[in-house]
Amino acid sequence: MGNNSRDIALTILYGVNEKGAYSNVAMNKNINKSSDYREQGLIREIVYGVLENRIYIDWVIKRFSKIRFRKLSPRIREILRMGVYQIMFMDRIPDSAACNESVKLSKKYGHRGSIGFVNGLLRNVVRNKKNIQNELNKKQDKEFLSIKYSHPIWLIENWIEEFGTQFTEKLLMANNSRPLLNIRANSLKISREDLIQKLSNDGISVDKCRYAKDGIVVYNPKGITETDYYKTGLFTIQDESSMLVTEIMNPKKDSVTIDVCSAPGGKSTHMAEYMGDKGKIISRDIHDHKIELIKSNANRLGIHIIKPEVYNALKLDNSLIGIADYCLVDAPCSGLGLIRRKPEIKYNRTEKDIKELLKLQIDILNIAANYVKKGGILIYSTCTINKDENIELVQRFLKQNDFKLCPIDDLIDLDIKLNQEQINMGYLELYPNIHETDGFFIAKMVRI
Repeated sequence: MGNNSRDIALTILYGVNEKGAYSNVAMNKNINKSSDYREQGLIREIVYGVLENRIYIDWVIKRFSKIRFRKLSPRIREILRMGVYQIMFMDRIPDSAACNESVKLSKKYGHRGSIGFVNGLLRNVVRNKKNIQNELNKKQDKEFLSIKYSHPIWLIENWIEEFGTQFTEKLLMANNSRPLLNIRANSLKISREDLIQKLSNDGISVDKCRYAKDGIVVYNPKGITETDYYKTGLFTIQDESSMLVTEIMNPKKDSVTIDVCSAPGGKSTHMAEYMGDKGKIISRDIHDHKIELIKSNANRLGIHIIKPEVYNALKLDNSLIGIADYCLVDAPCSGLGLIRRKPEIKYNRTEKDIKELLKLQIDILNIAANYVKKGGILIYSTCTINKDENIELVQRFLKQNDFKLCPIDDLIDLDIKLNQEQINMGYLELYPNIHETDGFFIAKMVRI
């Protein structure tokens, strides 16, 4: 099992860290090269473990490397990261195996000098495990949190200012945890209860999601997309937080709905299910290939009312002005609520990115507002937890437009972990450390 799985993990990590690939895409593209489930599990653990802990791992490598970190060849750097992760985090793998397997990879991807370098550095790490932890404990608060949980200092500073130190540390911890798979029962074909029964009968361990009425948590999801239940469209994969967008929108049958940033179509298909596949949903995206994803998802689920279109959300479409009963702006955002699923996000985002996104978000929202008829509903959602992209942006929008927030307390099953005051006003903030969902924001507004 060993070296083939580590070789695949190396390919994935090289693609993500050096070529800018998305971890989930790179994983799906490469993991099927291994048919063994145990091997696939090891690949996932190493890849996501290295990505989640990259700042910590790099700090360890820099302490023991005589070569400047940036001078290391990219593949040798990834081999070292994998080796350090196995030594520092994976108790079930003997340190000797972590060193030996890393040396084998360095023979394949390096030269004679790099073989000795990798071997020497990793064995030095093994000898100094306790010293490494003691050294980390001497760091000051922000630097300690940054290294221990592998989040950039600028992000930690922002979150401490916004949420406080105690909340931030719990958030960092949750961001480095592995999320459970959530699926959404297709109410056009089956009830959640019946789907739970079918999956349970087949030995798949499942339970109801806490908040989403169509949501199911899957505890052992291996091979679930190979089942007939998936192929015949009885469910789709979607995080519970995303399911709540449609629940809060609550679109009625025979209405006109516009989803201005739709791909890959998870929310559009959920709207169609809520509408009993009656009415019209215009689902738009700027990229052709993403429109194909919307079509593919709708076809598998047996949905007919979605009309996918290539269109730039930043361009006003005069033909749609004032026609929508419901409009969704699931805005491009920093994605900082998805770090559990895509750990590379925390390294790739910058403060400058967020400032540029704020302009994009308000521009899209202002344009989409034109499509909503009087008394119609406008939903704004993001998969981030930054208040400046969320409630603060909504408040800016409301000052300039004839909309107001409308309460959503009748649409959400109240829970001690939910903020009652927010729900009464008309918006919802979700956090991985509190709600065990992706970090998410949803606001419901009505045209006055």
